[in-house]
Amino acid sequence: MKHPYLHEDHKIFRQALRKFLEKEADPFYEQWEEDRMIPRSFWTKMGEQGFLCPDIDEKYGGSGVDWGFSVVINEELERVGTGLIGISLHSDIVIPYITSYGTEKQKQRWLPKCVTGEIITAIAMTEPGTGSDLANIKTTAKLDGDHYIVNGQKTFITNGIQSDLVVVAVKTNPDAVPKHKGLSLLVIERDTPGFSRGRKLNKIGLHSQDTAELIFEECRVPKENLLGEEGKGFIYLMEKLQQERLLVAIGAQTAGEVMLEKTIEYVKSREAFGKTVSQFQNTQFKIVEMATDLEMSRAFLDQLIAEHIEGQNVVTKVSMAKWKLTDNARKIATECMQLHGGYGYMEEYEIARRFRDIQVGGIYAGTNEIMKTIIAKNLGL
Repeated sequence: MKHPYLHEDHKIFRQALRKFLEKEADPFYEQWEEDRMIPRSFWTKMGEQGFLCPDIDEKYGGSGVDWGFSVVINEELERVGTGLIGISLHSDIVIPYITSYGTEKQKQRWLPKCVTGEIITAIAMTEPGTGSDLANIKTTAKLDGDHYIVNGQKTFITNGIQSDLVVVAVKTNPDAVPKHKGLSLLVIERDTPGFSRGRKLNKIGLHSQDTAELIFEECRVPKENLLGEEGKGFIYLMEKLQQERLLVAIGAQTAGEVMLEKTIEYVKSREAFGKTVSQFQNTQFKIVEMATDLEMSRAFLDQLIAEHIEGQNVVTKVSMAKWKLTDNARKIATECMQLHGGYGYMEEYEIARRFRDIQVGGIYAGTNEIMKTIIAKNLGL
């Protein structure tokens, strides 16, 4: 399908990126899965080619291009594997907090190295006892002279092990009423005293993506690392979650398209009872159903992306896309594994990895149940 928001320069960019990934990622991805880590050398290679944070202003080392280029990057990374999601998080989830709410001094200090891949970023919201209920986080930051003293824990943090710069949601005013007005965002750097990594978490899927616990014990953070205004952290998070959830929808759609593509190849080559599996009516019907669902969801997603690029408020539609497309992709993963038969359960077939990786889509960036709650509220229910 032709994306309405992409033009010839995006097409040329996609070809260059795909060629780069075929050389620098595809041959090594299975090893990265075994290593449970994307090497930093790949990050710097991405940076050298201009594939990190392409929409950052040129004065900070970026290309200053439209967000369509980020869509292309996210789609092509997903085609390699969902374990590359940390790169998308860096460029299109964390960095926008700095570009939107950071001071000029903060931007000059951090953004150039974020573009080159020398600095890897993360965002820390979730806590051991708090997931979607951000207003009730327990990590505190108390001002002490020129520093905030941070105490608390975060978990399920993407890029948690490798990150050099973490945007951390903290409570600067635990007594605020309502509670969300007590939230602020602090940027905490790798070697900050009192900041340490906990466990590198062992997940069902996304094996190459490092995910970890972060621990703050009397962590002294310079007050100039406050991002934006104190007490406005919740508002900032809500503003940026629209793009984060859109990225999850883009990844789910692309994963679904890849799974169907791989499955069509398989059923056309696999023989049973004297003919190819693709010739069985049941197989044809299943393929047709998935292809139709993907075609319809792609049309909705592309229109949604175009509206987002135009700066429209599409919170309701983004919530719809996030839950529906991730749910759709999980169903497609199950159907595609079934059509692979016993081989679908074997690790050497890509569908096994895809089946594992796609499950988290309905959980992170706000669970699908939260998405439905948002939609219901915005429909006036």
